[in-house]
Amino acid sequence: MSARRVILLRHGQTAYNAEARFQGQLDVPLDEVGLGQAKRVADTLATELAGSGPVRVLSSDLSRAAQTAEVMAARLGVDVAPEPRLREIYAGQWQGLLREEIVAGWPEDYRAWRRGDADIQIGGGESRAEAGLRASAAITEAAQSMDDGTLICVSHGGSLRAAIFLLLGVPSFPWNALVGLRNAHWAELQQTSGGWRLSVWNIGSGSER
Repeated sequence: MSARRVILLRHGQTAYNAEARFQGQLDVPLDEVGLGQAKRVADTLATELAGSGPVRVLSSDLSRAAQTAEVMAARLGVDVAPEPRLREIYAGQWQGLLREEIVAGWPEDYRAWRRGDADIQIGGGESRAEAGLRASAAITEAAQSMDDGTLICVSHGGSLRAAIFLLLGVPSFPWNALVGLRNAHWAELQQTSGGWRLSVWNIGSGSER
């Protein structure tokens, strides 16, 4: 058996998001905007999931995801299970830098990153493919541990997008086929006889289905 539904939620806004700094695995907490986003998305999903069966919440252990997950779990009346494999892509020397600083220091690598290269280890850190493998493994294991219901995974934009391609059986990582997942927005996978199907992408509190 497995969860019938997996909701992949990006954390709320941080000061680094607002400044367009590359966060990677730096542990940056939510700002006031991000806390408000977490509360609104928790209300939205709690209303949507009411009466739909068991819910489990899994989260990256970085504080911006963990804070978002804690608000969600409190609203749902469940606990949060921390999962380090859901961390964002480790960006090495790019972490904490503005885009123009990265372009100045690593112009070729940055262009490859923007093209959607899955194998380049950004800033000497991790590649999209590597992050996708660990995150998709964590999601798969958690989903398979459930008999039914909904799994909510709170994580980060890069690692979630990479994991989704693998969960859908698309190992070529056509990165730019999906727009970036916005803060406090989610994707949804539904279990079918042939595997996972992407049924929702980039939905947030107040978004139209």
